[in-house]
Amino acid sequence: MTASNYDPAAYGEHLAADYDALYSAIPDTEEAVACLAELAGQGAVLEMGVGTGRLALPLRERGIDVHGIEASPAMVAELRKRPGGDEIPVAVGSFAHAEISEQRFSVVVLALHTIFGLPTQDEKISCFANAERHLDDDGVFVVEATVLDVGAFRCGQAVLPRFTSPERVELQVLRYDSATQTVQTTNVHLSSDGVRLNGFTNAYASPQELDLMARLGGLRLRERWGAWSGVPFTAASPRHISIYERPR
Repeated sequence: MTASNYDPAAYGEHLAADYDALYSAIPDTEEAVACLAELAGQGAVLEMGVGTGRLALPLRERGIDVHGIEASPAMVAELRKRPGGDEIPVAVGSFAHAEISEQRFSVVVLALHTIFGLPTQDEKISCFANAERHLDDDGVFVVEATVLDVGAFRCGQAVLPRFTSPERVELQVLRYDSATQTVQTTNVHLSSDGVRLNGFTNAYASPQELDLMARLGGLRLRERWGAWSGVPFTAASPRHISIYERPR
C-alpha cells in the first residue's frame, strides 16, 4: 500500500453497516472508557477514527465533551443513528490531517491499532503532529496498538484468533512482508449468521518506531502500559497503550 492509492475511508465504507455487530465482542471496552475518562478529568476528548461510537458514546454518557474525526461518511451515518450520536461533532477526513479549529482537548485517542492504517512513516508523523495541534497545554495523546508477534508467522503467514464470544469468533489470516513491514489481513467472522470477511493492509511500526515518530511530530512518550487497566508493558505484551505528551 502506498500513499498514492491509500483511501482512508475505504475500510469504513465497506464495513459500516455491520461494524457494531461484528465487533460487539471487543474486549475491555469498558476499561478503555474508564481509563480515558480518568485521563480527561474535566476536559474534552477527541477520538481519531471515532467510527460508530464504541468509545465516544459511553464517554459522552459520562458527561464528557467528546468530538471525533472519521474518514468514512458511512461510519458517521451509523454513529448518527445511535442514541446521542447526533450530538457528537465529527470532522470528516483523515485523522492525520483533519482539524477541529475551535477547541483543544485534554485527551486525543487513537484506538485499536488504527494508526497502522496510515501507509507511510510520513503519514504517521503527520498524525502525531495533528494530535499535538489539538492538545491543550497538559493534554495527552493515547495510542493503542498491536505488538507484532513475528514468531507466530511461518513463511510469512499466520492464522490467529482475535477475540471470541458465545455468539461470534473472529480469526485473522495474516501475511507479513518483513521488507516493507506491511501486514495483509483478512478478518474471518464466524457466527450463526454465517461467515463474513473483510480485509485491509496495515503498515506496522514497533513501539520504539512510534516513539521516534512522536518526537518528530512534537510529542514524547510519558508512559506505556500493556493494557487499558494500566498493567506494566513487558516483552510478553501483545499490545501497548502509549501515552504521549509535549516535551517539558
